[in-house]
Amino acid sequence: MIRIYHNIRCSKSRSTLALLEEHGKPFEIVNYLDAPPSANELKALLLLLGITARQLLRRGEDVYAQLRLDDASLDDEALIQAMATHPRLIERPIVVANGKAAIGRPPEAVLQIL
Repeated sequence: MIRIYHNIRCSKSRSTLALLEEHGKPFEIVNYLDAPPSANELKALLLLLGITARQLLRRGEDVYAQLRLDDASLDDEALIQAMATHPRLIERPIVVANGKAAIGRPPEAVLQIL
């Protein structure tokens, strides 16, 4: 099953969703702002993506500055907990399919895992 971690207000997320719809394969939508992934789910996503927690952070969000997440001494655990508590910090959209994951920036980036 294909899963998309989606934010309806994000144009890249909407474009990626449309791309999935064009391919006609069944998928599940996770509105991650309403149902944030747990710290363990985030760790699993990071493994599938092959990136660090810092690479998954949206640095332009106000909460990023408020929490001083630019502090290089913060480890992955701290950053993952921040994302679990404040899901706006999670880069989007994330698509999981076939035991792999990709960030839809650009939306076509998800095609390689379908």
